[in-house]
Amino acid sequence: MSAPEDTEVHIRFAVADDAAALDRLDRDTWSYLHAVRPLDPEPAPFFNERFGPRDHLVAESDGRAVGYVRLGFPTPLESNAHVRQILGLVVADAARGRGVGRALVRGAVELARRQGARRITLRVLGHNTPARKLYEAEGFVVEGVLPEEFLLDGSYVDDVLMGRPL
Repeated sequence: MSAPEDTEVHIRFAVADDAAALDRLDRDTWSYLHAVRPLDPEPAPFFNERFGPRDHLVAESDGRAVGYVRLGFPTPLESNAHVRQILGLVVADAARGRGVGRALVRGAVELARRQGARRITLRVLGHNTPARKLYEAEGFVVEGVLPEEFLLDGSYVDDVLMGRPL
């Protein structure tokens, strides 16, 4: 899945046929660096009633999915409908450092704008320094920290809340 440095990354909406590739990305990149629960040995369907293909942007390089971002609502409340939340971001190990994550974050920001959102938020684990640096570089700021919110692999980890206006 390694792509040459000059290979272009294309961002597009997911389609139903992407389910297996996106599930494989999830499984191949799973780590307590970003996951708050163990890897499920029997995965549920990737797309479900809550999140379908139109809630996902896919990064594609050389015709292969190398990452995705899931964008949704932080709550089901009408009073919160002006906010979108990044609910997952995955980049294949072989595609890291090539701007794939940045392109996905920018795609999510643009999609949220097109949907009429005024803000975009996310949650990131405190020890996930690469993700936090990416989000900060794209204009997200820390808006809150839930100290030691998760016990992951024997260590307590903060849950960092980040956001930015659109």
